[in-house]
Amino acid sequence: MSMAVLPTVCVLDWAQVQALVTPLRTAVFVEEQGVPVEIERDVFDAVSRHALARSGAGEVIGTGRLLPDGHIGRMAVACRWRGKGVGGLVLAALVQEAVRLNMGEVVLNAQVHAEAFYLRHGFVAEGCVFEEAGIPHRVMRRRLDQGSRS
Repeated sequence: MSMAVLPTVCVLDWAQVQALVTPLRTAVFVEEQGVPVEIERDVFDAVSRHALARSGAGEVIGTGRLLPDGHIGRMAVACRWRGKGVGGLVLAALVQEAVRLNMGEVVLNAQVHAEAFYLRHGFVAEGCVFEEAGIPHRVMRRRLDQGSRS
């Protein structure tokens, strides 16, 4: 990461982050990837824990969510911040939250182009590629223990 001040990441409830992360999720999923807004927004936001990454200047640059059943999703990083480690920070925060909540594992549906990213963070691919919102995905899983960090 080459930015002067490192990004910060916190994990909060939907009521605390909704107004902050909705524009980023809309830009990434709806505008860039063509996901219908009615699919991108769902009832699971309200019951999930959400990672919020901000630049040193306070700009919202990344997000993701952890559902009560251990699924991670809605991982999004602002375009100009991709490749700078923000996604890894968001993922690490969600994994740490899962450990804090005593979850035994986390699972996600990775977009196929991002599989290598999740492999680097300890996830294992399983099953066949499937389509979700018109985008190829694969299930990936990571077992946790109380010492898991990222």
